[in-house]
Amino acid sequence: MPEKPTVAYVIEPRFSGGTSAAVAAELKVMAQHARVTVHAIRSQIFSTQPVAPVLEDALDDLKLDLHWDMPCIGADLVILHNPIFLKNQAELGCRILARHLLVVTHENFLRPGQIEAFDVAHCLGQIDRSSTALRKSVAPISRHNRQTVTDWVKRHGVDGHWTIFDRDWFNICDFATIGPNPHPSDRRGRHSRPGFEKFPDLPVMDMCFPEYAKSNVVLGADNYLAARLQRPHWAMFPFQGLDLAEYFKMIDFMVYFTAPTWRESFGRVLAEAVAAGKVVITDPETASTFGRAVIAARPAEVDAIIARLTAQPQLYRKQVTQGQASLAAHSGAAFAAQVGGMFEQPIGTAA
Repeated sequence: MPEKPTVAYVIEPRFSGGTSAAVAAELKVMAQHARVTVHAIRSQIFSTQPVAPVLEDALDDLKLDLHWDMPCIGADLVILHNPIFLKNQAELGCRILARHLLVVTHENFLRPGQIEAFDVAHCLGQIDRSSTALRKSVAPISRHNRQTVTDWVKRHGVDGHWTIFDRDWFNICDFATIGPNPHPSDRRGRHSRPGFEKFPDLPVMDMCFPEYAKSNVVLGADNYLAARLQRPHWAMFPFQGLDLAEYFKMIDFMVYFTAPTWRESFGRVLAEAVAAGKVVITDPETASTFGRAVIAARPAEVDAIIARLTAQPQLYRKQVTQGQASLAAHSGAAFAAQVGGMFEQPIGTAA
């Protein structure tokens, strides 16, 4: 039997939320195809935070060590996740030797209005100067994320060492599915971490979570709670202040919009809601990641969508079941097929 290829992960393991969850799920698949090592970089932006529990659990399950601050990292394939962690420092702090270096772009390079989201060239430059590889790729995680990467490259240019990977390096969404409520009602909810960019303006929140809804649940409402916002018709909970399973029992519709200056690069929380048997309504850019799994809309259209689907429960059930079927495109099996395709030929050639 041929020896498995070597894959080295280069990560900042203290990201909270989607990045660490995505890496944890990916490690479980990659470990079946390659000899995996995991290398941690200490960044300035997470200097006081612990390793993300979801990542720590995955490493324990796989019996993989987390190697801190190695001076040199080498493998057939080196995967660096979310380069934004380098934004407040001048050097990566290690050497990378690889046949293929792949940088996964969890953050959009551009925000709405074509505003640069962070100093992309600064972060990629650190990685480029610190690495020697036959091939260097940036790998978008979704259709919308890819558009921002492509548009940034068109506007700013990129060193000739870099290419854009031809397939999305998507988040694995292997969530257990729950059937839809056979009798949905106007029970609305949203959840995310409490960053200001994650929430739309208050008038939009009021439009999406009105008094006449049967119920409204806002999970991740830390900033509203701190400001003592008065919305008696909202049940507000801090981030991680309610078990997700309990949260999903309280809603039939996940209504998710963000600040006008922000868009999700993937939207893992939306996939969780679809798997939990809920109808998800979000903006068109975020919806593009999931195709028919979610409903693309503007805030002013939410009431009509909910009214139609509660009046016709068969349409609600159809939306949920087709959405859950669509999640197969983001499964561990789909990711494994993509990875297997990379390893069928010498790494460093066009995939």
